[in-house]
Amino acid sequence: MQTFLTIAIILAVIGAVVALVRGIIIFLRTSHQDVHGTGPSVSGLKQNKMMRARIMFQAAAVILVILILLLARGS
Repeated sequence: MQTFLTIAIILAVIGAVVALVRGIIIFLRTSHQDVHGTGPSVSGLKQNKMMRARIMFQAAAVILVILILLLARGS
């Protein structure tokens, strides 16, 4: 069970890193029109989507670490 949880943690961390890098790339591609336009920009919406994905992956990784610690404590 711990092996499965360890692999799941690694996958969650990789997902968080990928979402972070994609968000940074989208941020770097933000144009002057995106910043000074009216309403939410496409770039801003994509950045928020990547931030939410990163937070979800990080939360999953933390929960999995807690599960591993609980399993190790019970052994």
